[in-house]
Amino acid sequence: MTKIRAFDHVDTWVFDLDNTLYPHHVNLWQQVDQRIGEFIGAYLKVSPEQARFIQKDYYRRYGTSMRGMMTEHGVHADDYLAYVHQIDHSPLEPNPAMGAAIAKLPGRKLILTNGSTDHAGAVLNRLGLAAHFEAVFDIIAAELEPKPAPQTYHKFLRDHSVDPARAAMFEDLARNLVVPHQLGMTTVLVVPDGTREVVREDWELEGRDDPYVDHVTDDLTWFLQELVQNS
Repeated sequence: MTKIRAFDHVDTWVFDLDNTLYPHHVNLWQQVDQRIGEFIGAYLKVSPEQARFIQKDYYRRYGTSMRGMMTEHGVHADDYLAYVHQIDHSPLEPNPAMGAAIAKLPGRKLILTNGSTDHAGAVLNRLGLAAHFEAVFDIIAAELEPKPAPQTYHKFLRDHSVDPARAAMFEDLARNLVVPHQLGMTTVLVVPDGTREVVREDWELEGRDDPYVDHVTDDLTWFLQELVQNS
């Protein structure tokens, strides 16, 4: 049996953004999801049903619907990102308990997201977490190649001088932990708490028992509090 990796050696803490730093049941991403469908429908001049099918097909095959639209239809990333991230961030509430726990983690804290820096900034500001993170590595920094593309992780590690053997990665999609685990990172999958409805595809909620997932939590604030308390 594969040994579960611990945290005692970790000095760099890498967090995904959406559905990781805030609970799944906030369903903030549902707004983005809806606007992606609107963008695809308008751009391709197809029905909402056709747009939805294309959106989810590209998401699964390319990592993001945007990457699929760029590859298959020549969409410009700037136009796409500007439209889909025009959302209401007010459902997010400050999380001082999480902020206090993140502040106590030893070492650096970074964001690795398939979203944009503008969206990340809005989310972090609403959560009251912006001051705790050294940098955001977004889809533009990734040269528009989303997770789980291996080159995205390699570029992130290079750009921020991160030793993966001394890093931990927190994610809500198990497939985005495959490469980090292969590179030597300790991996944490953040799942819904099961008490409230979440708007996710079935496959997005899979993978909690996969060998590249070292830890699973449905309460990231509690998990981080336990980490710092026991360190």
